[in-house]
Amino acid sequence: MMHMSSAVQTIEPNSDDCEVALIHPPAVFAARAALAVLPPAPQVAGLFALLADPTRLRLVAALASGELCVCDLAAATGVNRTTVSHQLRTLREGRVVRARREGRVIFYALDDDHVRELLAMGIAHAGEFAPGSDER
Repeated sequence: MMHMSSAVQTIEPNSDDCEVALIHPPAVFAARAALAVLPPAPQVAGLFALLADPTRLRLVAALASGELCVCDLAAATGVNRTTVSHQLRTLREGRVVRARREGRVIFYALDDDHVRELLAMGIAHAGEFAPGSDER
């Protein structure tokens, strides 16, 4: 039978409470510094919320190949034009896509390379492990 040091306490497996206020000060200070330079959390969360919708994500993925008009986006994604238009308005307001008019046709494109990179990273991360598996 193993004996534990008197300094080590047994913690219940489902306990969420820390027994001390600060265990690793340098890590806490680094985390605080990272939070200090973060844009307001609601703005960042809003961006992820925009991409969390499957229809909007499909539109963004289609636009990663280049600019498209509403009709072409509808044909590429299989989503009806009314829904495409509505979702594009939401994405434009969130600065995920931008619009360019050419005569009567409006073309949509990803707003900038950050959106393209964010999409690529999300796709890569999601592909790292099989759904339902905890293995990486």
